[in-house]
Amino acid sequence: MALGKPDPRFTQSKKAQSNFRLALRLSLVFIGILWVIFIVDAAFRLGLAAYGLRPGSIPGIIGVFTAPLLHGSFEHILSNTLPMFIALTATLYLYPKSALRVIPLIWLGSGILAWFIGRPTLHIGVSGLIYGLLAFVFVSGIIRSDMRSVSVSLLVGFLYGSMVWGVLPIRPNMSWELHLTGAAVGIILAFIYRNWDRTPLLSYDWEHDETVPDWYPERDPDDFDLPGKR
Repeated sequence: MALGKPDPRFTQSKKAQSNFRLALRLSLVFIGILWVIFIVDAAFRLGLAAYGLRPGSIPGIIGVFTAPLLHGSFEHILSNTLPMFIALTATLYLYPKSALRVIPLIWLGSGILAWFIGRPTLHIGVSGLIYGLLAFVFVSGIIRSDMRSVSVSLLVGFLYGSMVWGVLPIRPNMSWELHLTGAAVGIILAFIYRNWDRTPLLSYDWEHDETVPDWYPERDPDDFDLPGKR
């Protein structure tokens, strides 16, 4: 598969740079919200974890909306902060139009699926969204034909490829169900939105010249009767 080179007039434009800064700001705001909720919960002992996802429980279905905002410990939220920042920034910057649908669909889809298949215990944390976004970015890069998407895909695979073990039930205190459902939804959405947010590729005039067919044999310039030739 030949990879297309992104057009620098697009990737280096003021709009692209502005979009990247916006993606950074939005990601930082979301991370900030997670930390504020955690600090307030811990400081005032609100016990917000009770609003997490409880599979199979009708009252526990509220966690579909609230579970990604809640964390059980400082180590829990700290371990989710950097991958959440990277995954969200990459999604918002590379696939801004898709992100408006992909983010809420992963958020809700991972929670709903986990409510059906999960163990009947409390599930909290933003890791389901992280797995979904990383899977979306990784697979989107693989199935597209531009160097920028593929490069980010390979970077994500290098940094977080080991997280694939998180979708297996190997740690009893980890919500592998949210990881698995988030990743599954992210992969499906990568195929659904594969034609969205296409990066303009660099092209040359000769690539669009239809006056000479690709199969035209090479000939010596002296073989042609050029104007002014004697």
